[in-house]
Amino acid sequence: MRSLGLDIGGRRTGVAMSDPQGMLATPLTVLESQDEDALIDAILKLVEQYRVERLVVGLPRRLSGEIGRQASKVTAFADKLLLRAREIGLDQLDMQLWDERLSTQAAERLKTDAGGGRQKLRSGAKRGARRHSFRAKAQVDAIAAAFILQGYLDSLRNG
Repeated sequence: MRSLGLDIGGRRTGVAMSDPQGMLATPLTVLESQDEDALIDAILKLVEQYRVERLVVGLPRRLSGEIGRQASKVTAFADKLLLRAREIGLDQLDMQLWDERLSTQAAERLKTDAGGGRQKLRSGAKRGARRHSFRAKAQVDAIAAAFILQGYLDSLRNG
């Protein structure tokens, strides 16, 4: 079963995809998050394109485990996404909310350890510095989505 993992943020949404066997998650892309309807359309387009059967949405709980304001926003978005999926005939689509605590920090650590480093670019110091900064942050969002999805996939195998 192919799954899509989502790390929903205020500016960007990281997206990861599982292999068809549901064993391994890999970063796929990053989508702009400012227009909620456009984001839902883009996600559902990926669902149809890759024949996804499950969405795993990162739920940003507080470190204490409580649900905060951001988690409530993500839950409302996930409900709207699933409703729109049903409206267009994607009745087979399963949705799971998955605890994403520390996934972004783990993704940043992995990127740094892999040589991506946290390069400090002074704004305006180089032409394209802002674009580089955006791309680096976007990579972290997609990697965080892969961490979320991989955690869910591992939980299925481990019972």
